[in-house]
Amino acid sequence: NCDDQLISALSQSSFSSSSELSSSHSPGFARLNRREGAGGWSPLVSNKYQWLQVDLGERTEITAVATQGGYGSSDWVTSYLLMFSDTGRNWKQYRQEESIWAISGNTNADSVVYYKLQNSIKARFLRFVPLDWNPNGRIGMRVEVYGCTYRSEVVGFDGKSYLIYTFNQKLMSALKDVISLKFKTMQSDGILLHREGRNGDHITLELIKGKLSLLITLGDTETHSSNAHINITLGSLLDDQHWHSVLIECFKNQVNFTVDKHTHHFHAKGEFSYLDLDYEISFGGIPVLGKSGILSHRNFHGCFENIYYNGVNIIDLARRH
Repeated sequence: NCDDQLISALSQSSFSSSSELSSSHSPGFARLNRREGAGGWSPLVSNKYQWLQVDLGERTEITAVATQGGYGSSDWVTSYLLMFSDTGRNWKQYRQEESIWAISGNTNADSVVYYKLQNSIKARFLRFVPLDWNPNGRIGMRVEVYGCTYRSEVVGFDGKSYLIYTFNQKLMSALKDVISLKFKTMQSDGILLHREGRNGDHITLELIKGKLSLLITLGDTETHSSNAHINITLGSLLDDQHWHSVLIECFKNQVNFTVDKHTHHFHAKGEFSYLDLDYEISFGGIPVLGKSGILSHRNFHGCFENIYYNGVNIIDLARRH
């Protein structure tokens, strides 16, 4: 039930804006159903360069938003963009089905228009950017944000470090492997994860020029078919210092590789079941260079969040051990 009201308890200092018409139209008056001041936020000039910003105080899962116009006025916004950020400096736009998504706003000053996000977003800061408003009035907004506390484990890598997880082979399912994580970085290259075996078999997930490359290699190409290498690339500009999600699911010879909701399904043509892999996996770098013939690849420099391997919380495990 991630639908708590997040704004009602915030202080006035949690609100900011591009400008304000007067002190009684300041962003601190922009709470839903409130009538203090002039009954909402209005900028000095009504144009498409204005915005209303909310600082939720910590990174939060946001599932819905709601808007009203200025209380008892002719001031309301008919459509707006939603922007979000972890820092308040580096902004990303809420998109639906990969298109820029203008959210429908209000048709009068006091009715509440609730909008459920198709996909929840995780952010500390939100910005409402008015696109259109009542032509017989000006921009006027009161808002609410719905969601819940976002629990996360974050670890930083400095380009020299890595994290090794050695697991109990008795607890291993030979049939299915599931790895999930989020990452953010300003570097265009770096190893996200690596796992290899004694015969040169390996699986490597690597950021190369801002794109993610999943490489599956059978070391002993003479034993198996010539189709011993699989290299799938997904995403672009992933070095933008925003969080990006990765999911790798291996079930027998079926592999699903997902980056930010874009999934590539492929069959490893019977080869995946032949992979001779060690019972350890490294995140952020390759522990012993040259073992798999990989020499030139850089360690990851940035942050990982919520690393899970077959349901095990790797970062939590690392902190406790």
